Amino acid sequence: MIVIGLTGSIGMGKSTVAKMFAEEGAAVFDSDAAVHQLYARGGAAVAAVGAEFPGAIRDGAVDRALLSPLVLNNPMALKRLEQIVHPFVRQAQVAFAESARAAGAAFVLFDIPLLLEGKGADLFDTIVVVSAPAEVQRARVLARPGMTEEKFAQILARQMPDAEKRARADFVIDTGVTLDETRAQVRAVLDALNEAA
Repeated sequence: MIVIGLTGSIGMGKSTVAKMFAEEGAAVFDSDAAVHQLYARGGAAVAAVGAEFPGAIRDGAVDRALLSPLVLNNPMALKRLEQIVHPFVRQAQVAFAESARAAGAAFVLFDIPLLLEGKGADLFDTIVVVSAPAEVQRARVLARPGMTEEKFAQILARQMPDAEKRARADFVIDTGVTLDETRAQVRAVLDALNEAA
């Protein structure tokens, strides 16, 4: 089984590319979805996040809209939040990989937004970075509900520059093209990995 780490900055098309990998037969783990489950009512991280950030809990769940201002411009608070959440996410990833292996999956892909910013890159057989021209990225992000120029700038400041991500990738998928062209790149990555295996 080949373990793929998929990453890319905000607005680069990571979710779309992850879906394409799933359509090609890869078992796909979505880290953002895992965090949503951890934050939901009854989620494993609710009590610990609530103890550290009491103002972030509403109706027995972590409310991201309440949590965000508590950590956005506060690196220490963000670090504390990551120290709480990351071990839970890691447990979920390990369980997912074990179950994919048991099911005979040839590829398991982990969609991790801040993969290269963290310390986990060495856990993967290959790193795929999703990228697009800066103007395409900007238009996509600013079209999101509730997004502002300021929020976008803050998010970008926490992320490794796209050029550096591309330089550290084993494969780069350009999403500034048509969906069919993007899908062809996904197939090419899987073909290359199959050949190497």
